[in-house]
Amino acid sequence: MGAKGEGCLFSLSLWERAGVRVWSFLLKVLITGSSGQIGTNLALALIAKGETVLGIDRRLNTWTDKIPMLTRDLAAEGMPTLPPEFGLPDVVIHLAANAKVHELVKNPSRAHENATTAFHVLEFCRQYQLPIIFSSSREVYGHGKPPTVAEEAINPYEILSPYAAYKLADEMLIYSYAHCYDLKYLVFRLSNVYGRYDNDVERMTRVLHVFINRMLRHEPITIFDRHKVIDFTYIDDCIQGIMLGIEHLLSGAVVNETMNLSSGSPASLGHLAETIANCLEVTPQIIDKPIQAGEINFYIADLTKTKQLLGFDPQMPFEEGIKWAVAWSLDWHKEHGTYPPPSYD
Repeated sequence: MGAKGEGCLFSLSLWERAGVRVWSFLLKVLITGSSGQIGTNLALALIAKGETVLGIDRRLNTWTDKIPMLTRDLAAEGMPTLPPEFGLPDVVIHLAANAKVHELVKNPSRAHENATTAFHVLEFCRQYQLPIIFSSSREVYGHGKPPTVAEEAINPYEILSPYAAYKLADEMLIYSYAHCYDLKYLVFRLSNVYGRYDNDVERMTRVLHVFINRMLRHEPITIFDRHKVIDFTYIDDCIQGIMLGIEHLLSGAVVNETMNLSSGSPASLGHLAETIANCLEVTPQIIDKPIQAGEINFYIADLTKTKQLLGFDPQMPFEEGIKWAVAWSLDWHKEHGTYPPPSYD
């Protein structure tokens, strides 16, 4: 079941199966945060289609050497001069950010870095009149209300964390640039993207891989509110949405819109733990603790707008996606001599 090594883009990826149209012209795409999970998958998908990609990240990509990139701390140094052979991009995909809500609660200056980074990228787009796709977060909704959360359900007084506050501030800055400088944009509010190139828990802890790694070692896992319900987004569904966004933004069909992007397949953290345990054929040892400061306890995306405007059609159900993700991670660790993987809290 698992994909092997760098051949981790499925032979027929989900965004292809969903009928994403292939634009007839070649693109130059600039991706910030190109060494992260979404950036790596997006860059490889674009390169596979024959597009020209340039990544920017403050760390080298540990997953692949197939993505041309510049090493740059965008918060501290601003945007670099792009290589003349690349020139100016057709679109900027801004993914670079410090993530993990509870970690930024402990160190809010890292959330502030996100706003500085966004400002530098927006200034670059303003200078050269370039369209931008920005990755925001479901965290901007704060206390989401059942049954689903639509894009207009924003209450700034319910922002729960510095990470969410600065993500919403980044959105506000983008909207102001659209009004003042005619910036063309799309904003996607993402939710718990998982799947490939995301098991480097020594760099950034992710609940999926913390659970996998600790269960493999028969160690207990800690769940901060097992009843917390959130949308999980399989990576190919995320890439499908961004690909559709690129197509519609550059064609002018959909401009200056903010949309939810997820697989539409919610689960509780308790169900996540049970699903991973079933994949590994182990009995989990669970330590229950209250939800951590700054984190939301409910989010199921209303995808109506995204489906109507982009034709977005998420393909991956939660249980199947977790099976794929577990298999990929186990294959990766076995191939790279790190099995069983180290455990992290």
